[in-house]
Amino acid sequence: MTFYQFGDSRVHALNPITKLVFAIVVIIAAFAINAVWFPALLWLLLAATAATAGVLGRFGSVTLKFFAPFLLLIFLAQGLFYPGEGPVLAEFGPLQVQQDGLLFATQTGLRLLVLVDAFLFLLLTTHPSSLMTALVQRGLPPNISYVVSATLQIIPTFRARAQLIRQAQQARGLALDGGPVRRARTLLPLVGPLVLGAFTDVEERAIAMEARAFGAPTRRTNFEVIPDSVGQRVARWALWICAAAALAANALGVFS
Repeated sequence: MTFYQFGDSRVHALNPITKLVFAIVVIIAAFAINAVWFPALLWLLLAATAATAGVLGRFGSVTLKFFAPFLLLIFLAQGLFYPGEGPVLAEFGPLQVQQDGLLFATQTGLRLLVLVDAFLFLLLTTHPSSLMTALVQRGLPPNISYVVSATLQIIPTFRARAQLIRQAQQARGLALDGGPVRRARTLLPLVGPLVLGAFTDVEERAIAMEARAFGAPTRRTNFEVIPDSVGQRVARWALWICAAAALAANALGVFS
């Protein structure tokens, strides 16, 4: 039900807060710096870090399956319908491929790619329970830390539930193979149980949180203590300084 991939690398051993701050700072920098090449550089940094953690294969596979169709739509929409008056690279009847549209599509696509893959890196190298425990240890209320952890798990949770529904529908004789039109017709029998199951899951999680006294005003005691070294705390402050520097560079128009 999670993207987490077990490993014994140094990246896996880092405090979850350190990896969360790293992901947030990378995203801030990607959207703050206006240079087209900068998000690509940040993505290479994410890929190199994933390779260091030994999760590069899963990192690339999930990115390709999830983001490649979305990236193609961005290039088609911005390349053919960009409302600018820049140089025209190609014409297809009334449609024009403009240079400004392709540059804008490249920058937007790379920024969104960094946004998705920064949290994907976090999910692949951090167990959700460890992240939640680390957030509580840092003073975040348990209910808020649970919301953060559950939000990061929403895609793998829905994917696992969709696979179970698909298998159940196939066992009942629903044909899911065929052309695009036939597959589109089979979406309704899958979407209905998926949405209803999500509402049921929310109710069950609310009952479980209430039974575990998530709203209790007293400080909770954790069975697991996540280590947090001085070096990692210094590194987190350095990352926040980098994020502030990126925002300052954006405000001053350094890369405009």
